[in-house]
Amino acid sequence: MTHAADHSPVLERARPEPAKHREPRIGFEGVMMTPGLIVLAALSIVPFLALIAMSFSHVRLLGGVSLDLVGLRNWARFFTDADMWMSWLRTIVYFVLTVGLEMVLGVAVALCLYRVLRGRNVLLGLLLLPMFVAPSIVGLLGRYLTDSTFGLYAWVLRSVGYSGDILGSPVSAFAAVVFMDVWEWTPLIALITLAGLSSVPQSVREAAAVDGAPGWMTLRYIVFPAISNVLLVALLIRSMDAIRYFDIIWVTTNGGPADATKIVPVRLYETAFRFFDLGYAAAIGLAMLAFSIFIARTFVRLLDVRGLTR
Repeated sequence: MTHAADHSPVLERARPEPAKHREPRIGFEGVMMTPGLIVLAALSIVPFLALIAMSFSHVRLLGGVSLDLVGLRNWARFFTDADMWMSWLRTIVYFVLTVGLEMVLGVAVALCLYRVLRGRNVLLGLLLLPMFVAPSIVGLLGRYLTDSTFGLYAWVLRSVGYSGDILGSPVSAFAAVVFMDVWEWTPLIALITLAGLSSVPQSVREAAAVDGAPGWMTLRYIVFPAISNVLLVALLIRSMDAIRYFDIIWVTTNGGPADATKIVPVRLYETAFRFFDLGYAAAIGLAMLAFSIFIARTFVRLLDVRGLTR
């Protein structure tokens, strides 16, 4: 049974009116940004569409650029090329070794620097020097230091019994380019980790010390959980760069010896600019892009779970 009071004019007037949906309007700033956005979109979308078209074509360069459609021939070659799969395997190994070592060493260096009270800024400045050197210069420096005739590292290794050519053996050459990358980019991880350590409440660490907690328990249960999000961001930054790394390997070994250091970016460069097989190179480039997007989405999903993307 309905009461008459429920339909009284007073209650009808007291009920809030539903909010009207307002269409978003583009302001003056949006209008002024439109030409720039159009230019950026053209610079991004047009080459991407051209790359897709090239991956389904045979690109001819004599007499002007022309595309002859070949269907899925380039992609079929990509998935059946044994050398390409070996390059992907080397890329994954290179990625795991470089990023893994950089994370471990970067965190260790940051923890050591965090305990330094005097001269921390001087040590940090010296530590960051490799990060500001161009990768090609790092490759040239590493090439001369590992030279079997006059290289410093070769002389040190000969003094401990190793007489081989560092860049002439597949295993040692791969290890050499990995350590060059680690030497250059470990300071970046250390810098990001040190910034995260400065946000850990000192009172919590002091309370753990008063309670008699060992140092490793403080790191495991207090420090690492507090900086885990920072470490995840650092891992994302280095992962995106390590996937497409090219400079050091090209300057030092050119992908050799015996293709031991020929990761996917090096093979892409050779395919496009040494053999001028641009259609197949476009397919390789799109596969690298898909792999990069997969890695990025994985890390973004982890950041979203932690609430860092809001």
